[in-house]
Amino acid sequence: MRGRTVDLVVLLALSLLCVSLTAAEAQQATNMPRIGFLGSSSAERDKSRLAALQQGLRELGYVDGKDIVIEQRYAAGKLEDLPTLAAELVRLKIDVLVTEGTPAARAAKHATSAIPVVMGNSGDPVGTGLVASLARPGGNITGLSDFSRDLMTKRLELLKEVAPSASRVAVLLNPANPTNPLELQAVQTVAPTLGVTLLPFEAKDADEIDRAFTAMPKARIEALIVAGDPMLGTHHRQIAELAAQSQLPAMCGARVGMEMGCLMSYGTNFDDLYRRVATYVDKILKGAKPADLPVEQPVKFELIINLKTAKELGLTIPPTLLFQADEVIK
Repeated sequence: MRGRTVDLVVLLALSLLCVSLTAAEAQQATNMPRIGFLGSSSAERDKSRLAALQQGLRELGYVDGKDIVIEQRYAAGKLEDLPTLAAELVRLKIDVLVTEGTPAARAAKHATSAIPVVMGNSGDPVGTGLVASLARPGGNITGLSDFSRDLMTKRLELLKEVAPSASRVAVLLNPANPTNPLELQAVQTVAPTLGVTLLPFEAKDADEIDRAFTAMPKARIEALIVAGDPMLGTHHRQIAELAAQSQLPAMCGARVGMEMGCLMSYGTNFDDLYRRVATYVDKILKGAKPADLPVEQPVKFELIINLKTAKELGLTIPPTLLFQADEVIK
């Protein structure tokens, strides 16, 4: 009996210790800063951006699951779902909300005026009404912009280097994304000087992407530029395959479409942007106000060329362009 009593006492003590440890862990988790991540695209497409954010946070002393908790929500290109997802994150009482893409930033702006919002990438945040100015954002939103009026112009110039005879170029864009019309306007101003007629093709979902490509032969399209957009990015495989079937040299805005068959991509290095997002999160957690943190612009751009696609299209990439490329896919 005495031995059994000792065993029961030990068992009870261990049970109380486990309960105490569990309660302590729960208390620690409750006290951790909570970071919301609202993606306009899919979790798969945003995987590298989230990883870059986590790396940046680790370098500043924040380990996900240990020092902070990152709550993730993804619209998978269905931009109409963003307001609901933003509201979900707000109800979780997060400390900072990181947004991917302009549509996600707009949803966050409507969901809260109190929780600090850090844009991971947003096209023309001033022109779309997200911030008052880059230097003094005002309100609860700051972060990084990936918008440059020269970016779309550079894409067209690079495309013409590879396909110099192309005079009728399609621009595939999403009219639901407020940045896309701005990108179109920017490139339309220089198209005539390059001997190009631009023809916009709008798509808000996968079915409309199919319809756009069906209409392109009738418009005698000879090349294609894909505007930067989360929905279009989510369907990059579909776009690359349709461009290949149509024998169209395609300039994509981001590297995600390259392995699928886009001829080239030129744009912001998003991993660099999202590592820089971590510095905003760190400053805000330490008491800084978003209104006082200037919006920064990209400093790293990358050109990627798919030689396999070029060969299939019967195109020769100029050696000078290959020399400029950050990556060549063979």
